[in-house]
Amino acid sequence: MSEHVEREMLGSRLGFLLLSAGCAIGLGNVWRFPYITGAYGGAIFVGIYLLCLIAMVPTMIMEFAVGRAARRNMGLAFRLLEPAGTRWHHCGWFALIGSYLLMMFYTTVTGWMLAYCWYMASGALSGLSPDEVGAFFGATLGDAGGQVLGMTLVVLIGCGVCVLGVQKGVERVVKFMMLGLLLILAALVLRSVTLPGAGGGIAFYLAPDAAKIGQTGLFAVINAAMNQAFFTLSVGIGAMCIFGSYQPKERSLTGEAVWIVGLDTFVAIMAGLIIFPACFAFGVRPDAGPGLVFVTLPNIFNSMDGGRFWGALFFIFMSFAALSTVIAVFENIISYTADVWGIPRRRGTVLHMIGIWLLSLPCALGFNLLSGFQPLGPGSSVLDLEDFLISNNILPLGGLIFLLFCTLRRAWGWENFLAEVDQGEGLKFPRWLHGYLTYVLPWLIIFVLVMGYVDKFCK
Repeated sequence: MSEHVEREMLGSRLGFLLLSAGCAIGLGNVWRFPYITGAYGGAIFVGIYLLCLIAMVPTMIMEFAVGRAARRNMGLAFRLLEPAGTRWHHCGWFALIGSYLLMMFYTTVTGWMLAYCWYMASGALSGLSPDEVGAFFGATLGDAGGQVLGMTLVVLIGCGVCVLGVQKGVERVVKFMMLGLLLILAALVLRSVTLPGAGGGIAFYLAPDAAKIGQTGLFAVINAAMNQAFFTLSVGIGAMCIFGSYQPKERSLTGEAVWIVGLDTFVAIMAGLIIFPACFAFGVRPDAGPGLVFVTLPNIFNSMDGGRFWGALFFIFMSFAALSTVIAVFENIISYTADVWGIPRRRGTVLHMIGIWLLSLPCALGFNLLSGFQPLGPGSSVLDLEDFLISNNILPLGGLIFLLFCTLRRAWGWENFLAEVDQGEGLKFPRWLHGYLTYVLPWLIIFVLVMGYVDKFCK
């Protein structure tokens, strides 16, 4: 088909690996994975998590395969690959809706990271007491103008990169960010694990602790591990599908997915080796979520020799992790309108820049002007609602759609999937997984979906 030849491709295998990994590596790796590892049994949790990750990886491979076979975004790929008379193409909207939902709060949180790069480097947090650091973060969230400014800057960066094209913009910038992220990660880990008293944090993080499993229950540990494994893959909204569509057929997709998941897991585990040794070295108990990054860690950097430098470096690392995801998801959104609606890249970028900015406003204002709106109960925010909609609904449903599309007879089907995924050199997809992918994994995904509601509304 001639339209496949005209599609812009990624310039290198490294670009594909780093771009896909950049989409998967996000803020959840840095503050969520280390915390739940410490809370759910250390090395025991890591082992269970890795098993769950292996169980979920085929959904990522399937999303790559659909994209590469169709050479199109999720919005058009299903239409090109579905059997005549079926309606799988109606699921293509998941790419647009899901990507928008994710960016509606991700742009604001990424704006926090950029702001804290400046705050740490300029010394705005130096000399503040722990209570004052906490109050500083609260005042940051309460500043409506500052929140909108940070979000706007992120939207401009993301769209500015995407408007340059796949190779000159997206691939080049994300490749630089990911290589920079890995270098900074190595420097921060080396600094953290060599602090006096760091051994206690390493033990808390990675030593097996059966007592914690006894406290929380094995079922809760498995559920947390499965949840983390599913969401760290960033499948379900077509982002991996679009990167697959830019990928040549010289390498098998299974081998490429193994590299990407390995890199994603490496960053997640290394992030814990930054956070926990530093916390224990300075006698600070680690907290979950935003408080860990924006309150606990700035206090530690204030107590550390060269803290301004290391603090600024840490938030640059966090910004690279967040921006790589923003750029990857923006590319998914822009390619959707190019493939499905035929809108040129430049015009589509401007259209979505306006759309994402407008729809990001509720989250940016959710901690100040709209703080009275608590959609999921007292203490909740616009961010919590948007996160719940994407994490507990769109992502698992989207992953299930790709899984069924690649295994059911009245869809693209198993043999077509295998023929695509095994093209090129590298690791081949295990044929014997057919039964597992047809009869087991769909129920695991449904379990994740149901447990999201149980955790949110039944506790």
